[in-house]
Amino acid sequence: MTYQRPAFEQVTIAHGGSTVTLRPTLRAAVTLEARFGFPAMFRALEEGSFTIISEIIRAASSPVQDAAAFLSGIAGKPLSSLISSARIPLAELVSMFMPAPDPKAKQVSASGKPVTWSDFYADLYESATGWLGWTPEQAWNATPTEICRAYAGHVAKLKAIHGSGEEQGRDHEHDPEQAARNVADGLDPDFDRNALRALKAKLKGAQ
Repeated sequence: MTYQRPAFEQVTIAHGGSTVTLRPTLRAAVTLEARFGFPAMFRALEEGSFTIISEIIRAASSPVQDAAAFLSGIAGKPLSSLISSARIPLAELVSMFMPAPDPKAKQVSASGKPVTWSDFYADLYESATGWLGWTPEQAWNATPTEICRAYAGHVAKLKAIHGSGEEQGRDHEHDPEQAARNVADGLDPDFDRNALRALKAKLKGAQ
């Protein structure tokens, strides 16, 4: 069965009678990408690094205090069991830090300068708080996909009101939807596409 990315992005890890729910929020994405980077996170999941696995759980836990309770509950228990339970859900979670492709978006050739993840996430925050009018807390707690979808809806609304021939929003290089397409097309030099392909193959085989 082909892996289907859920419409509502969150994962749950169950281990030893305890569960923790994780959300790929913008806050978690910014924190973990800056600290480790995507290649290191995918590699840690492949190799079973408890240190990075626990950091991902702490950063993405919703609510935050659930992570401490979940991790304290595994003290003295074999780590191999937790790693086995957490590997696939966390791989899905990390992949959700990258916005899902918009099925309604027009297919265009990527252009413009390369976009780093830190710049891309900063642009998402600016879009959420500046253009969408969200509070900082709302922006940090939303996922990258949610912000991209909301921004796309905002642009569609402006076009419906003012006409599609007008330039809406910002310059091309600051458009988060275009930035996401740039990243998806491999324009981000910090992104390890081989790791993503390996992740997809692993998830497909796990179904």
